[in-house]
Parts: sequence; structure tokens; C-alpha cells
Amino acid sequence: MVNKIVLSMASLRVLSGCIEIVAALIMIRLAQVEKALLVNSTLAIVGPLVLLTTTTIGLVGIAEKLSISKMLWLLAGVSCLFIGILKK
Repeated sequence: MVNKIVLSMASLRVLSGCIEIVAALIMIRLAQVEKALLVNSTLAIVGPLVLLTTTTIGLVGIAEKLSISKMLWLLAGVSCLFIGILKK
């Protein structure tokens, strides 16, 4: 049987992939650069949210197995990822 944490993380990734595919189809249907760019900009919000959510779920799943110092290093790494993604 699949672990509930893993199933949750995988489900979020499948949902994210479906959102990406739907967005691509919308871009094709709109057939205008300006509107496609707007759809693409919306996806820029979805990606980091999915990353944050799946990472949080994974960290909760392994929290009991990690020491506090390792957990702090993981959180610092995730923070660096988001600073790099969101900083202009």
C-alpha cells in the first residue's frame, strides 16, 4: 500500500501537471501572445505554491525521523529556493 504522505505529494504533482496542460490548451485556444502571456504569468503563481505545499507535506512526513538541526537546514534550503524564485 502507498504511504499517505507520498500519495498526497504525488496527487499534488499530478494536479499541477493537469493545470499546466489545461493552461497550454487555453494558450493555443486564445492564439494571442498577450493573452497567452497572462495565462503563463498565472502559472508562475501555481508552481511555487505546489512546490511549497509538496515540500511541507514531505517535511511533515519525515519530521519525526529528523533532528531539529537537520530540519532547520532543510527549511533554510527551501527558503533559499523561494528567495531565488521570487526575487526579481
